[in-house]
Amino acid sequence: MKRRGISRIDQPSTRTYGWFVRADFYRRRDGSYVPRYRKFFGDVTHGGKRRALRAAREYLAKVARARRSKTG
Repeated sequence: MKRRGISRIDQPSTRTYGWFVRADFYRRRDGSYVPRYRKFFGDVTHGGKRRALRAAREYLAKVARARRSKTG
């Protein structure tokens, strides 16, 4: 399943498990690109891997709606 803008993070050394959302990239003056919106959704915080992914998808949809309302 494609999840554009959503990445999985599993890092046992820091006990970090969850989904990371990045959206609406813009170009800095130095030429690098960075996301305007970014947020982490931890498995433990959201009650499991599936619920964290659901929260990440909802956040991404919310960001997309906000971007459309600004431009539209």
